[in-house]
Amino acid sequence: MSKFKDCIIVGAAAAVGFASTAVAATGPRVITLAAIEPKGGALVEKEAFPTAKLPEGAGVVLKEPNKDGRWEIAAYIWSAPQITVNQGDDVTLQFVGVNGASHPTTIEGYDQAFTLTRGEVRNVSFKADKAGVFRIICTTHGPTMVSELIVTPKS
Repeated sequence: MSKFKDCIIVGAAAAVGFASTAVAATGPRVITLAAIEPKGGALVEKEAFPTAKLPEGAGVVLKEPNKDGRWEIAAYIWSAPQITVNQGDDVTLQFVGVNGASHPTTIEGYDQAFTLTRGEVRNVSFKADKAGVFRIICTTHGPTMVSELIVTPKS
């Protein structure tokens, strides 16, 4: 475990608990975010097909019942809904494309923009020199594929 002393990894398994990263570590911060697509479904004989309006955008996909009466719903998300670092930290966000063909991504306030594709690992490094809350947005899969980068101010 010592090789991970200065590394916080939030993978697809963390998405189940929707855990956020903790403020800690000395030295460079490496935080991994996976582009994932949790899915669920049911048979209409057990659960009625939902009729409520879905959020605008491609982040939530609802499939009509098939010939067997099974319907499905999926949502695109980043595996970490919030990431907290200290102002002044050297940060590397490691993005992993697991689900979805393409994720045009912007980190607001840090002039970072790139497109992540399935099977790709992309590192984005910067100094967290501005305190505040900054959104990490996939512009294709909004409004659900948004995380927050929280930079706590120096004391």
